[in-house]
Amino acid sequence: MRLAALSLLLLCLQVASAEPLTLAVASNFVPTAKAIAADFTKETGTDVRISSGSTGKLHAQIMHGAPYDVFLAADRNSPQRVEEAGLGVTGTRFTYALGLLVLWSSAASAAECSLTLQDLGDGRLAIANPVTAPYGRAAKEFLELTGSWERMSAQIVYGENVAQALHFAVTSNARYAIVAKSQSLDPRLADASCSRRIPEETYSRIEQQAVLLQRAADNPAAHAFMQFLQSSDARDTMRRMGYGLR
Repeated sequence: MRLAALSLLLLCLQVASAEPLTLAVASNFVPTAKAIAADFTKETGTDVRISSGSTGKLHAQIMHGAPYDVFLAADRNSPQRVEEAGLGVTGTRFTYALGLLVLWSSAASAAECSLTLQDLGDGRLAIANPVTAPYGRAAKEFLELTGSWERMSAQIVYGENVAQALHFAVTSNARYAIVAKSQSLDPRLADASCSRRIPEETYSRIEQQAVLLQRAADNPAAHAFMQFLQSSDARDTMRRMGYGLR
């Protein structure tokens, strides 16, 4: 990020930052978005509000006119469709993070923590809905590639998003969950006996993209946030909280 450009944007914020920014954030990225937003507010004085959900749900809301300023999706297709529909500002879309998958369980022992998932017994495996959630699609790809999808289909339970998939495993409604690596790094989950990173070559790259929405096309604070999201500080936060970077 060019410091001169950010300095100019921050100067604009001193004049026009009365309204808080509203971000539409994919559920996997919420804790990281909150950390970055807090740093942004500290730097600029601009408050940030976060609305979360599955990427598919947020995309549908935006297409129906939801009043968001920035869309932080868990894929690249949804922001691209928003842009193509004229609801995103052309030229502002970029990849801000790369998502990573892990197999997680609070119930399975370390010895049982295997990516082959040969025998769930009467247990369940939770994943995000593959239709609306990019992490769910990636989980399905992994299971299909390893020959587990058809064998385990009757034991798979679906969360509306990846946060709900993790919740199923945390509350013992599922024995395992396939979730984002970033979620598994939550300090509250540190005692889990099973947290294994799933090889990246077993699923399509989870390229998480952001786009500035037309509602905020003339909002200096929104432009400044998009710049801040590409700063070294924000990238360090994303790396620390379990994301890959381009």
